[in-house]
Amino acid sequence: NTIEFAGGLHATIVKQVRLKNPSNNTLSYTALLVGRDAHDFSLPKGNSVTIPAMRQGFVNVEFTIRFLHPAEAVLLLISNKVDGIDGATLTFSLKSEVKSIEPLGMIKCRSPCYEL
Repeated sequence: NTIEFAGGLHATIVKQVRLKNPSNNTLSYTALLVGRDAHDFSLPKGNSVTIPAMRQGFVNVEFTIRFLHPAEAVLLLISNKVDGIDGATLTFSLKSEVKSIEPLGMIKCRSPCYEL
């Protein structure tokens, strides 16, 4: 699964990953960000999530677009044993794309175009 972070340069984008637990046992996960640009992504609400039986949980991933080149990382959700039950390890590909560039400011200056 790929999660795309698309927006303007310098924009901060938050995506929410929904995790469903169809089993009758509580599941717990630890989230890790790995890869080339993992340091540009963050988990603002912490890196752990517990999902009660037959419910759903959420992991928020935040990214600020700082460069024109696409950023790439992987979100790993590693299961922790709860009541002796392990869930599957989940992986999500994180990619960014710059959709627009807005100037942060403008400077006016005067100078000769040509001088001998």
